[in-house]
Formats: sequence, structure tokens, C-alpha cells
Amino acid sequence: MTVKRREFLGTTLAGAGALLAGCGGGGGGGPAMGAPNAGFGVSLSQGQPLKVLSKLANASSEPGRFSATVTAAPASLPLVEGRATSLWLYDGLLPGPVVDVREGDHVRIALVNGLPLDTTIHWHGLPVPPDQDGNPMDPVRPGATRVYEFDVPAGTAGTYWYHPHAHGTTAEQVSMGLAAPFIVRAADDPLAQVPEVTMLVTGIRLGANGQVSPDGPMDFSVGRQDGQLLVNGGWLPVHAVRPGETQRWRILNATSARYLRLALDGHAFTLVGTDGGLLAAPVGPLAEILVAPAQRVELLVTASTTPGARFTLRALRHPIDAMGVGTYATEDLLTVATTAGTPAAATAVPASLRPIEPPGPAVAQKRLVLTQSGMGMMGGMFGFLINGRPFDMSRVDLVSTVGEVEDWDIVNDTLMDHPIHIHGTQFRLVSRESRGQVAAAPYAAWLDTVDVPAGTSATIRVRQGLAGKRMVHCHILEHEDAGMMAVLEVRPK
Repeated sequence: MTVKRREFLGTTLAGAGALLAGCGGGGGGGPAMGAPNAGFGVSLSQGQPLKVLSKLANASSEPGRFSATVTAAPASLPLVEGRATSLWLYDGLLPGPVVDVREGDHVRIALVNGLPLDTTIHWHGLPVPPDQDGNPMDPVRPGATRVYEFDVPAGTAGTYWYHPHAHGTTAEQVSMGLAAPFIVRAADDPLAQVPEVTMLVTGIRLGANGQVSPDGPMDFSVGRQDGQLLVNGGWLPVHAVRPGETQRWRILNATSARYLRLALDGHAFTLVGTDGGLLAAPVGPLAEILVAPAQRVELLVTASTTPGARFTLRALRHPIDAMGVGTYATEDLLTVATTAGTPAAATAVPASLRPIEPPGPAVAQKRLVLTQSGMGMMGGMFGFLINGRPFDMSRVDLVSTVGEVEDWDIVNDTLMDHPIHIHGTQFRLVSRESRGQVAAAPYAAWLDTVDVPAGTSATIRVRQGLAGKRMVHCHILEHEDAGMMAVLEVRPK
């Protein structure tokens, strides 16, 4: 590992520095990305109330069925004073409308493609059949309509999201605004009485003309940089909450590449859920929590009992590579403002939330090695590969069998972190290895995306329940588009 890093650094750091100088990044203590629109000269309106997201209307009156149509199309919004910013949106909304269903529901959603390019809808994290998964092998052409239809299995209550997954343009489509939450509810939710707030975090980067700027070579190397973080489509919104009130925050990282190391001034978090829903028991108090691209968390937050106080939710400075060019600066996300009046009564948090049954012993093993090349696709100064090969949708890279439990060792032999997503299932993190030290997962949780920092490895336990072809890829979307993706074929038993 050390020899490879030295060789790589010797040939690429000079180029990285030249590219970085043109990106507007900076900050004390080494380069830092993520400062709001550094070098672009425009800024969004800020300080509006946190938007309550619209729900996708259910056209079915039949119990247990959800039927709707969603349109992906160009739209314009006045994000910058005096200008209209051209975006691509679901139903003209930023973010798109929330799909809100219950375990056991039959879902039928028609996608109308009003975009000038192919698109899909990927139901991120949901165990839907492969032919309904919206993967890049199943494009929806411009002007066409595609109906997605699937059942929501029991035991899948949680916070998910939907977004495009078209070959080579996923990062562009998400950066232009195409992302929305997908909430699955359980009949026996132990936190159903806790007030709930959904916060979908996206990123936007505007040029001097007020329009979304395209990805450049640095973006395809370390992920999209220098944007502003939006929460429910607003920049630095204000979330009003009664003093002392406990809320359940569903936070979704729908950025293309930004890691969110979340902290709230003067407050602690209680972690109650991850990608695949509730934990077995609450974890906390936590001063901060890291949410990698595509991951979701459910947090209980109890507001200060002081009326009329203001606190800031921040994404703290976080390095994602060994060179320093991918370090994100601290960025404010929103303001929590306590209202006037008498503090709310304390909320009792259940000691247990739901059972998390172990998937059973592994009967097979896989090893995924994340590597890098000296020159990347899509204009990147370097590229990233899975098991030494770039994505080819006509090739099967991995084979699994329906119902068999496998342990996957994901080894990151590159200079930067990668959040690895597996379609069609949830998995358990077993352990992590760093510098020869192995640490077991601190608690049981269902995930669909696991962050694997540079120079480390992660072992996950996974089982696929449906036959067909699935995607395995880095969810830094620029890396996915540039070929850091593999095809997993799940074969019948």
C-alpha cells in the first residue's frame, strides 16, 4: 500500500494542485472544498423556513395499493435573486415529492421522461425485483413512459430515496435536482408518536450566470466540489421547534459526493435508525455522526429548553482522501430556532426498538478490491476500479445465489474514501480493519451503503433474495459514472 501511494502521489499531486487552483478551494490547514460557491460569484437566498416536503399523491383508493405518476423534466426556479436557474426536477419540485407508503403495499409508479436524455428511477435501498430496480441496463428514452411496479416487503420500514441511475449521466442528473425521499412505515412503529421531520440534503453549484455548472476533471477524480448544501431545497433554512421538544429527524444524504459529519451546537443526537430502518436499541448520546453519500440516519433530537435560542446544524470539516484535495470545509446546514412559550414535556425513548435478526452464518466469501488507475474516464486525472476493471454492463463480474449468506471483504487500496452501495438488499457490517487492527461493528444495523475509508477494509454479511442482475458501485456519483461499478448476477438456487 505505501509503495503504491508514493508512486501515485509522485505522478499526480502536481496535476491535482493545478486543477485545484482553478476550483476555488482553500482554507487554513490545507486545501478544503465545500465552501459555498467559492469562486463562482453568486449566492442563493437564505434563511427561509425549512420546507415541508410535498407528498406524491396516491391515485388509488384501494387499501394497500399506491399508484402515481411522476415526471422528470426541465424546470426553472428563482434560486438567485433576479435570475431563473434551469434545473431537472421531479414534478417541478426541489426536492421531488415524497413517496410515503406502508409495509405490504403494492406500488405502481409511472415515470414520464421529459428530459433530453435517457433516465431511470432507482429505488435506492429497496429490495425490488431487478427488472423494476431502475438500473442502467433498463433506460427510459426521452419522451417515453416506464411503469415501475413492486411490493414493499414486511420488515422494510425505513428511510429510502429515489434518483436516476442512467449510464454515464447519474451525477449530472442528480446535480441538476433529481432526488426525493421514499418513506416506508410499519404498523408497529415504536416511535410513531414522536414528531417527525424529513431533511433531504442535496448540493448545488452555480456558475456566475446563476446556472448549474458541469462537472470538471477534479470532480470526476474526487467527487463534485465547491457547491452549496441545501436542506429540502433551501440554503441555510430555519427550523422552528418548541423548547424541549423531542423530534425524529430523517436525514438523507442525496449529494453526489459530500460526506456529512453532522453536529448540532449545544445538542447531542440519539441514533435510532440507519439505511434499512430502526436499530435494535437507541445509540447515544452522540456529539456527531458521519453520513456518507447515499446513506440515511434517523435521529432523536431534543431541543434546548431555552425559548428564543438559535443553534446551528453543521457539516463539519471532513477529509475524504490522503492527498488533501478532497477535504471538505465546515459548512452550516440550517438553524434550529426555539420558539417562545413553555417547554414541552420530556419524551420517553423506548429501550428497545425492533428485533434485528442475524442473517445466519456465511456459506461463501467474496473479495472486492477498490483500486485506482493513473488516468480516469470522463476527464478525471485518475480513475477508480473494482477488482481492477471498469464497468461493462455486458460483463458479469460477481455471481451469488438466491438466499445464500455471504461475507464480502471490501478492500480500499486507493487514496480516497468510497461509499459502496449494493442494489436489491440490505446487509450488516461485521467489522473494519485499519493498519492491521480489526474492530467489530459497534452495533447491529441494516445498511445498503458502507463507507470504506482509504487504506482500510470492511467486512459485510449479505444475502440476496431475488434472482437477476444487480449493480455494485461507489456512490460518489462521478466515480460511478466514470466506471467504478460492477455487475452482480444473482442466480436461482
